Amino acid sequence: MKDILRPIYQERASQSNTLAVLYIEKKQNEDVLTNSFDAVLLMIVKELESPIHIKHYKYENKKAVLYVVRENQLKEWLHLGSNIKIMEWITQGVILFDRNEYITNLKNELRDFPMEERKVKMNAEFAKLIQRYMRGKYFFDSQQYVDAYSHVVHALHHLARLSIIEHGFHPETTVWNQVKQMEPAIFKLYEELINSHETLEKRLELLFLASEFFIHSKTCIGTQHLLETMSMKDEWTINDLISDSALQSYSIDLMGLVEYLIEKKYIEEVIVPTKGPDIFHRHYRVHKKTQ
Repeated sequence: MKDILRPIYQERASQSNTLAVLYIEKKQNEDVLTNSFDAVLLMIVKELESPIHIKHYKYENKKAVLYVVRENQLKEWLHLGSNIKIMEWITQGVILFDRNEYITNLKNELRDFPMEERKVKMNAEFAKLIQRYMRGKYFFDSQQYVDAYSHVVHALHHLARLSIIEHGFHPETTVWNQVKQMEPAIFKLYEELINSHETLEKRLELLFLASEFFIHSKTCIGTQHLLETMSMKDEWTINDLISDSALQSYSIDLMGLVEYLIEKKYIEEVIVPTKGPDIFHRHYRVHKKTQ
């Protein structure tokens, strides 16, 4: 099908705005990677009116899709890890056009996965893990077990992603297959939650007990980026933290994470007087025992 699609990308590839074109073909009986299409063309461009432009094509009994993606949108997805399919398309796709080895260099960067980038992504996953875990615990304590279950499944997913990144890999669409090889104890935790014959209440009760251990063991590596950033200043307001460019990838989950880290004595409050009597500002700094 690659040759049939040649006219679609060939003309665009000759334009100076086009940086790279990749081809991804559906593997036998695997629809997840290509969203049920037989083939995907991914075109990366410097400029585009909207962040992404999509076109669908049909040839005889086959379907294809063209994604034209603006470069800054692609980099945002890769930085945040918010579009797993794009990550896999880049790492697994066949290069059809590559201006100045743009995509080759990008593939090398993704494969190397520098430690500083890993820290950011692990912190983002840990922040989401804490947010989901705390909500799940709240619903469990309120005896709303189905809602608790929903949040716990998401929490385990973030724990699995964190573990994969910790091992130096990017999470894929088959996250549980990845983590089964790298950290089978986390996979077993997930398996017991969904396959156990215990009541839902009992399953959740056991899982919360076990999760405490895993969360505790991942706290240092999962918050290293935040604590290193906070160590650069004596104290921070919550607005300072949320507005800091280095923390943007997980700023939406920062408030819950800060409260958790205060409870665990990784961060401490700094009480600052206001103009009003008996009311104080809460500022934050890295706890002395953590420094």
